[in-house]
Amino acid sequence: MRALVVGTGGREHALALALSRDPAVTEVHAAPGNPGIGAVAALHEVDPADPAAVAALATRLEVDLVVVGPEAPLVAGVADAVTDAGIACFGPSRAAARLEGSKAFAKEVMAAAGVPTARSWVCSTPAEVGEAIDLAGAPYVVKDDALAAGKGVVVTTDRDEALAHAATCGTVVVEEFLDGPEVSLFAICDGTSTHPLQPAQDFKRIHDGGRGPNTGGMGSYSPLPWAPPDLAEVVVATVVQPTLDEMARRGTPFRGCLYVGLALTAAGPRVIEFNVRFGDPDVQPVLALLDSSLGELLLAAAEGRLGDVDAPRFRDEAAVSVVLASAGYPESSSKGDPVTGVEAADARADVDVVHAGTALGPDGLVTAGGRVLAVRATGADVAAARAAAYAAAEEISFPGMQRRSDIAAEPLGVVEGASVTG
Repeated sequence: MRALVVGTGGREHALALALSRDPAVTEVHAAPGNPGIGAVAALHEVDPADPAAVAALATRLEVDLVVVGPEAPLVAGVADAVTDAGIACFGPSRAAARLEGSKAFAKEVMAAAGVPTARSWVCSTPAEVGEAIDLAGAPYVVKDDALAAGKGVVVTTDRDEALAHAATCGTVVVEEFLDGPEVSLFAICDGTSTHPLQPAQDFKRIHDGGRGPNTGGMGSYSPLPWAPPDLAEVVVATVVQPTLDEMARRGTPFRGCLYVGLALTAAGPRVIEFNVRFGDPDVQPVLALLDSSLGELLLAAAEGRLGDVDAPRFRDEAAVSVVLASAGYPESSSKGDPVTGVEAADARADVDVVHAGTALGPDGLVTAGGRVLAVRATGADVAAARAAAYAAAEEISFPGMQRRSDIAAEPLGVVEGASVTG
């Protein structure tokens, strides 16, 4: 099959890499892509949030499958336009993408479906926010209802910080804090049924020990040796399938990747959030370990026939991704800084350098975003993969580079964020 990946970041590079290594995929295209993706796919200039432009490109390239990476194009209706053009698209319709486009809507669906999640309050005024956070209690969880590129959530024990974040948003969702290690589960859905991928864990805070502001993710690993072995099955039964059934009942069946962000609480798994696409960097180690065809899996989901393909298989190994971020991230980012050492790191055995925010300058690779690169490595276990990822990361440098030193470090499964004391 011929595949087109839509997007510019690390998630899209990881998807393009996996598709380029899939014997079932004969051509990989990307729009607009990045310098790393350009090494494994043909790049095409397009506005990824322009539904008509993406559909026209897919038609011109005569691709069999379009894979939409980021959330904004999905909320804009790119999947609808591609599907209307007669091309299979992995990604939900605009109506179904509201599961990420509006946190209040996602909470409404979860309530109707009986999905276990945190108590929440939808607020539109400062007074409502103040009342809600006092009802919820500390640590305070305050979320922008709309898309916020991974930066719309504040988890803090500081009431003033919670109120200040709410003041920057429109509609706000306040939630009770879910205490327990966080897990990412990606469910491949065809509207009625699902195949879960192997769970992963990512590290959201900018600094070691789970301190500092939230980011889009500073690293990730899979598998999770400390998690219950039946976690994926339990989440499918209690979260994913009820959500698919409720979305179908509403006349907006969900096809694509349902990302379930979970807290493993003392009372069992509870949903922190839904996303309607693969997460980055947490999907990177999962795709590194996939031992079956990604192209066939995504095409079957897009065409509503997951029952025709076997459940995905994973190698009995581990993978770790370590993110290298630019100066100022996550509050800002430094662009145009020269990046060195990528080729040396990429040349190491069992290592991929995944491009997230890079560009080509007159003299070579430069930074072009907050999260610049991720160094991903596989190994016999988490410790071996971690050692390989950090050894490769030592090869890379750019001015002001930020990197956590504790991604996938023992003890595994720790709780980050506002629950961290000291």
